[in-house]
Amino acid sequence: MKKQSHFSILMGAAFLMATSAIGPGFLTQTTVFTESLMASMGFVILISIIIDIGAQVNVWRVIAVSEKRAQDIANAVLPGLGYFLAALIVMGGLAFNIGNVAGAGLGLNVLLGVEAKWGALMSGLVAIGIFLVREASKAMDKFAQIMGFIMIILTVYVMFSAQPPVGEVVVHTFVPETIDILSIVTLVGGTVGGYITFAGGHRLIDAGLVGKENLSQVTKSAASAIGIASIMRIFLFLAVFGVVAQGMSLDAGNPAASVFQHAAGNVGYKIFGVIMWAAAVTSVIGAAYTSVSFIKTFSTFVDKNQNWFIIGFIAVSTVVFVLVGQPVKLLVLVGSLNGLILPIALGVMLLAAYKKTIVGDYKQPLWLTIVGVIIVIAMSGMGLYSLFTGIPKLFA
Repeated sequence: MKKQSHFSILMGAAFLMATSAIGPGFLTQTTVFTESLMASMGFVILISIIIDIGAQVNVWRVIAVSEKRAQDIANAVLPGLGYFLAALIVMGGLAFNIGNVAGAGLGLNVLLGVEAKWGALMSGLVAIGIFLVREASKAMDKFAQIMGFIMIILTVYVMFSAQPPVGEVVVHTFVPETIDILSIVTLVGGTVGGYITFAGGHRLIDAGLVGKENLSQVTKSAASAIGIASIMRIFLFLAVFGVVAQGMSLDAGNPAASVFQHAAGNVGYKIFGVIMWAAAVTSVIGAAYTSVSFIKTFSTFVDKNQNWFIIGFIAVSTVVFVLVGQPVKLLVLVGSLNGLILPIALGVMLLAAYKKTIVGDYKQPLWLTIVGVIIVIAMSGMGLYSLFTGIPKLFA
């Protein structure tokens, strides 16, 4: 494999993971928590980035060195565990995807004025079209990269328009006035929870870029994925904070849209439409691709017809949204629940890293294991705390 194609695959995996994370829930969660925490949201983002990198690097390295997908690794750790993990991932992926489709519909509603349900149907067809292309994997990689760049550039423009008090952000990022556990769990869950942390790793498996000889590149790709998602999160946070710091109130029905409108007027509102649509459609693609990758090793029929199952996954998500709808609070809830899946999935990977039948003679760096164990314990504790305290308050 040529070096250029190596780089293309690694960047494709990084952007697939990052754009899978940057969806409607990502935009909504960041806006909602920034409005309540103000500058202290910087601390939440800092902690979540540290956790995200530790989790992502651990998972991608074990997948690469074992040359197995997560469900097969889990079954090798404990028979049946892979089926349980796959069920959690697929159910979470479907729930998230309904929200992603809703976001795509909302984006086109803002851009073109079409009804959200019709926008969702049109967006579903665009996502399906990616997997009807002859070289669907390359098309998916390229689409994710283009949409990722567009989202970041447009958010930077709105951030500068909002003129956030950066000095205040720097201070409270390291000395927060408020520490909110639910926000940390939700942001981590929305970035590396559920299917998202495995999106890029499974993409590398499909592309054949695995093995100990590629570990350094895989590690860089994993860190790059978190970097891309985090850059978008930071710029969005600054844009939101710039607006709310001026005393402007946000529309509870669509908080992210009102941020862009306050910051840059009607142009900002249209920019929000572009970002929402790009974020939603790339997340639809990432969720469908990764969810199906969790079941295709259980059935040769699914494996041979992977693209058709992905198309079916997208179609079901779209139809459910059209029939049921998707409220803002549910996007926050699903992010929190995805955060509960993370300690289970990461715990499995940490155990697998020390089983020679899975990773051969690979030696897991001690610091990575320690970081991983801390994340599992912390996310388990914070996840359970938010489940019994924060989430009930959200729906009170």
